[in-house]
Amino acid sequence: MNKKLIKGASIFAVTGMLWVTNIGFVEACTSVLVGKDASEDGSTMIARNEDMGTAWSKHFYVREANKNEKKFESKGNGFSLELPKEQLKYTATPEWDVSEGLYEEAGINSKQVAMSATESTTIKESILEIDPLVEDGIAEDAMLTVVLPYIESAKGGVERLGEIVEEKGAAEANGIAFSDNEEVWYMETLSGHHWVAARIPDDSYAVVANTITIQEIDWDDSENYLYSKGLQEFITDNDLTDNLEEASMREIFADTADDSQYNIPRILSGQKMLTDSDIKIDDETFDLFQKSDNPITARDIADILGSHFNDTEYDTFGGEKSDAFRPISVPNTMESHILQIRNDVPEEISGIHWLAMGVASTSNYIPFYSGITETPKEYQEGTDEPDQTSAYWNYRTTNALTNPYYNEFKPELVMPVQEKVWGHMYKSVEKIDKEASKMLEKDSKELASYLNKETQEMSKYAMKEYKELNKTLLKKLTEKTNVEHNEDL
Repeated sequence: MNKKLIKGASIFAVTGMLWVTNIGFVEACTSVLVGKDASEDGSTMIARNEDMGTAWSKHFYVREANKNEKKFESKGNGFSLELPKEQLKYTATPEWDVSEGLYEEAGINSKQVAMSATESTTIKESILEIDPLVEDGIAEDAMLTVVLPYIESAKGGVERLGEIVEEKGAAEANGIAFSDNEEVWYMETLSGHHWVAARIPDDSYAVVANTITIQEIDWDDSENYLYSKGLQEFITDNDLTDNLEEASMREIFADTADDSQYNIPRILSGQKMLTDSDIKIDDETFDLFQKSDNPITARDIADILGSHFNDTEYDTFGGEKSDAFRPISVPNTMESHILQIRNDVPEEISGIHWLAMGVASTSNYIPFYSGITETPKEYQEGTDEPDQTSAYWNYRTTNALTNPYYNEFKPELVMPVQEKVWGHMYKSVEKIDKEASKMLEKDSKELASYLNKETQEMSKYAMKEYKELNKTLLKKLTEKTNVEHNEDL
């Protein structure tokens, strides 16, 4: 996440109380990418926390397939692009206020291709002096909108975005994830017009956190690595390395000034949650591709995206060194998503857009099938003012009420509800898969309506559970009020 204006700060006010984080945060995100053979059920998964503001609602929509009659123009920086005439249907999570750009961020299209954009990064000033960022080039606010509806594979997403960066330029330094049922790709912009992308090995995963992470690449292996035209010449002509064949993109292009405090600890803590190794959170280096000790589930990814150096000295909720490193889970997460493309069900129901509004550590991921044609009303509501109806503010309120006494309220009050809702969601997906598969065998035209109805029910169930939880949290919070009085009176 890399927005021009900070619309929210890491301070949240509710019922007269303030909770302030121990460490200052700027807009940033954390991503997890999982190859199909590393997952429990053969799914590919790309996931990310979208971090920016504590009081800035996100919405969730289905963008229907249509025909484009005019070129796209960004309200953020004036970036413009002629679009293909045919647009695929896709899911998206835009801002409630789109006056500065859509920021659609994440979605799955009707070809079951997923995209998550973006993971903000930083580039060395010496690189930008050679190939500066382009003021009206492509930026995060437009990226998903002009790419996802026009691609039929993860690799095709890299190629389309790469062509745009080369032709129009990049306005920001970003990392972007793409997936389909077979492959997961991670792409990084390296300068105003150059980029690189790596395919996540099928048996591996990667955790990414606001720094250029792609290291050595095989220049001749187009099955696993892609890069901009002229990138090799750019590197050699500007004397950026002495050994092109073994050159690390990270070493050449990344501005690593804040990595040791801000970025690398998140990467390593995420890896430690999946792989038992000698990795230490305060190590200075990392290997991007890792193998998990156990098959990875969506729930495992949710645990990573909701983590805060749990039960360590760096834990942001009470650790002795709580202000040492930036954690994965922060109060300015606006939404968190896991985009899952499955291989054990019919293609029409293979894509699930798991979406958690607010902060993942106290929220729940709801499984929205990519085959829906509409989203629940509560996901189309919410502004920068608290309300009683939107999904965003329902889950945001849970976080605000939990944080003042997190170590007590989270295990005693929040986790039981999370477990209950997770259980309900998994059972619902199992039921929906069976019923939808039967409908597809009969070539039923009612599949979208069925998925819409079931999605509404899952959302309604979770919203009700969390509204009741919020009442309980509020009561418990009032009991914590410290009142001194004369007991003799």
